[in-house]
Amino acid sequence: MEIDDVNKGSVDTLEKVKKPSNLIIVRAIIKCTTCGINKKFKNQFFRKDLELLVVALKVFDWMTCSKCGELFQLDLEFKI
Repeated sequence: MEIDDVNKGSVDTLEKVKKPSNLIIVRAIIKCTTCGINKKFKNQFFRKDLELLVVALKVFDWMTCSKCGELFQLDLEFKI
């Protein structure tokens, strides 16, 4: 799920998010160092579905910028 800039005033850190003990909350921030594009996505995975997290991260790791074709820089925040 992409986080819009409209929600910028809401939850800024994952520390403020309440969660069940078997849930992994992930926020991915992709940036293009050439064009300056900056997008944030968030998702949550149960510990038993850890393979889904691995697949999602592999997809994010190979994303390229639609404007210049450069690989995005990927930053991750986890709440485990």
